[in-house]
Amino acid sequence: MTVDLTTRLGRLTLRNPILTASGTFGYAREMADFVDFTQLGGLVPKTVTRQPRAGNPPPRTVETASGLLNAIGLDNDGIEHFIFHHLPYLRTLPTALVANIAGKSEEEFPEMAGMLANQAGIAAIELNLSCPNVAGGADFATQPAVTKRIVERVRAACSFPILAKLTPNVTDILPIVRAAAEGGADAVTLVNTYLGMAIDWKKRKPILGNQTGGLSGPAIKPMVLRLVWHVARANILPIVAVGGIANVDDVMEFLVAGAQAVQIGTANFYDPSASSRIVGQLTDALSYLRAEQLKDVIGTAHTQLPSNS
Repeated sequence: MTVDLTTRLGRLTLRNPILTASGTFGYAREMADFVDFTQLGGLVPKTVTRQPRAGNPPPRTVETASGLLNAIGLDNDGIEHFIFHHLPYLRTLPTALVANIAGKSEEEFPEMAGMLANQAGIAAIELNLSCPNVAGGADFATQPAVTKRIVERVRAACSFPILAKLTPNVTDILPIVRAAAEGGADAVTLVNTYLGMAIDWKKRKPILGNQTGGLSGPAIKPMVLRLVWHVARANILPIVAVGGIANVDDVMEFLVAGAQAVQIGTANFYDPSASSRIVGQLTDALSYLRAEQLKDVIGTAHTQLPSNS
């Protein structure tokens, strides 16, 4: 059975819904021996900032029950280095490139978008409005007005489709999603990591050098699934889901909950071929539901509910 895996995120069309998540895939060179890039719907390389960043003091990662805490702190060599060193390789890869940028101020987002505006090979931009491991990093996506302003300014600075990556560390995410939509975002990425920490009780101090970090991996999947379900019911913007996705069953749960695409994140660290393998299994999963197109299953869990739910 032939199944059409194409999916749309506003102005961005992908050949299938499987992407890799920023911060877990390096700049793709590191994964070339493990991943068939022709299989991926797209890839999101590591976040870049306006200026080089050394990141947070070590230790920067610690394993937790069914999860991973990280406090890398956006360690990177800056956007100029990205443009001249990483982008020439990334643009040769046979899949959609979604550049990920983060600013330490509102002004830096449109400035970086403008620097990328005329660069070939970029399919879209993902705005990291929500990193919990840098000062002020989570603040952008906790305030609807700020989120809207940043998206608006990036939209004015470049013609790329825009994905706004939001934080789960808010009381109600819907106002933030609406603000991103009002600013002109094509889709939202749900979500960045949950703020958490680990303590060495014998030493009586936090394990991470930054004290707190972002929790990812299977431990957060049920919470992210709930957020995707919640936002999908509001029907505001297309959704890219990320959080604890490690196999085709996870992918299908998010699709029927209402996501148009997913990103594979923490699984890349212990199973670097996961994304390619999942793409290969998608057709069988969709055929099981007798779906001829990916869009035939997106959000269908909502249609199974009683009318008064």
